[in-house]
Amino acid sequence: MQNEEGQLVDLYIPRKCSATNRLIAAKDHAAVQINIGHLDEHGVYTRNFTTFALSGFIRAQGDADSALDRLWQKKKPEIRQQ
Repeated sequence: MQNEEGQLVDLYIPRKCSATNRLIAAKDHAAVQINIGHLDEHGVYTRNFTTFALSGFIRAQGDADSALDRLWQKKKPEIRQQ
């Protein structure tokens, strides 16, 4: 929620799973958030990154690796990564 000045005033903002688009509950201790660094054409880190959140449900099914790979393959052209 935002106030009149445009500042966020909520104490807790829930995350969403990047693979399933489900809300990640506060008690989901198996959920992870992964930052993937961006590289330039020489393979040097550019101090930018893309964040993906995976719920415990995806990890328990054993689909986290394939979900992360699918998400990154879809995101790579947007940020011009090879």
